[in-house]
Amino acid sequence: MAQDEPNLAALAAALLDAARAAGADAADALARHGHASSADVRDGTLEHAEAAESLEAGLRVLVGPRQAVVASSDLRPAALRALAERAVAMARAAPEDPTLGLATPDQLARQRDAAGLELDDPAPPPAPAALQAAAMEAEAAARAVPGVAQVDSASASHGRTRVFVAASNGFAGGYARSSHSLSCVAISGTGLGMERDHAHEHRLFAADLPPPDQVGRLAGERAAARAGARKPPGGRFPVLFDERVAGTLIGHLIAAVNGTAIVRGASWLRDALGEPVLPAALSLTEEPLRRRGPASRPFDAEGLACKPRDIVRDGVLTGWTLDLGTARRLGLQSTGNAARGPAGPPAPSVANLALTPGTAGRAELIAQMGRGLLITSLIGSTVNPTTGDYSRGASGFWVEGGEIAYPVNECTIAGALRDMLAGIVPANDARPHLARRVPSLLVPGLTVAGD
Repeated sequence: MAQDEPNLAALAAALLDAARAAGADAADALARHGHASSADVRDGTLEHAEAAESLEAGLRVLVGPRQAVVASSDLRPAALRALAERAVAMARAAPEDPTLGLATPDQLARQRDAAGLELDDPAPPPAPAALQAAAMEAEAAARAVPGVAQVDSASASHGRTRVFVAASNGFAGGYARSSHSLSCVAISGTGLGMERDHAHEHRLFAADLPPPDQVGRLAGERAAARAGARKPPGGRFPVLFDERVAGTLIGHLIAAVNGTAIVRGASWLRDALGEPVLPAALSLTEEPLRRRGPASRPFDAEGLACKPRDIVRDGVLTGWTLDLGTARRLGLQSTGNAARGPAGPPAPSVANLALTPGTAGRAELIAQMGRGLLITSLIGSTVNPTTGDYSRGASGFWVEGGEIAYPVNECTIAGALRDMLAGIVPANDARPHLARRVPSLLVPGLTVAGD
């Protein structure tokens, strides 16, 4: 810990002491410190620059079978005592819940830091001038692409967050995570014929980011390729979800197996445990310990160890995503997936994910489609979480004769998620640095509403 950084371990310990003194039977605390800086440019000049720093803490107290959560950025000793007293008073007035409770000591993770995961870039943070220069380089590269009418924005940013979790059951641990980002949004056409697209790159380590001109050029090429977009024909066609948006399909599956949805009975997969939900050749694996993974973490928000697990194995759904509370409600064991912020209680959430890749490239799947829709952008969402009925606005490219024919916009796709996922065909183009390693996915048949 740098000399000028707040001592999060001491802050969390002070909150626990205040909770005990206020009459809590048990408590856990989360302390978080972060700083971020960014630069946005437009037309070759700096449009907006920002630097921010935050320090906040959250306290959860349990009084018998009742709990309350409070948070504050006022961390003076007197304020912490008042915070704990208010939390205990709130808990005493809260409804009873017999599933509440901290982890037992034997459930707690042994590793209390992120050693070996490489989540925190040791290099010095970029200077404001360096962020501005990177954004300007990306913008210039996008503007230089033939067919680009203007660049809407180009941005570069950096951030670093430290978290520390402590509980009255003896757990205490923390780690830091850094982030570096570059993005650019370009526009082709004019007036009502304008089309936009973008490129965005995010890494934990600055050395892993692609060059700014590469990001800008990609944004420009994507926008230029969309010039002259029109509505596609309507009917039932094969639909290929480009790798940029394919992760949203898997996201709907992840939401449906979240323990909160299962407890509420509000999931289209609530009766699917042990049943096929993906093709037999595919598995969906959670990878919380992936090196330099954007969502990697050594332990969860309740102090349980995070471990790799197959959510779907060989096409079959193997289990739910659970924290301690949802696990107790279902008579199961936590999967070590609790997440929380300072102002809220724990809830289930996944870390990095990886879907089994296919053997064909995206171009090969386009050739297999023959005639259909390649989606590169999704707009809005009408997805029923209980039934799995799916309908979304989309844009992308129309495919004829196994080749991209022209760009399309203002269309809608519709289907049933259970049927869609059961028949997906993956490509082999998943980007390895993303939290969700999901390749382009071909859905054999969806209803497309266009002309």
